[in-house]
Amino acid sequence: MGSEKALERKLREAVKKAGGLAVKLTPVGLTGMPDRLILLPGGRVAFAEIKSAGKKPTALQQTRIAALRVLGFTAAVIDGEERLKGFLEELHVI
Repeated sequence: MGSEKALERKLREAVKKAGGLAVKLTPVGLTGMPDRLILLPGGRVAFAEIKSAGKKPTALQQTRIAALRVLGFTAAVIDGEERLKGFLEELHVI
């Protein structure tokens, strides 16, 4: 299951089960931001860019993700089940 929609659904469900929110971002005036803002108990914040299998983030998306990481945030590109699992493990959600 590598479709963007299916990966987003699994992400939302896992974060919700952990007591958090996976908010869809639609930032006005700041293009290239990741698709999801992940808010977890304890004030933990992360960002996720969801892509269908085989798709890559744009150069601007890569720049935004790198900038978020420099600021100390967890920010990932999720393009398949394995990467989703790794991201959720990194956040201690599963």
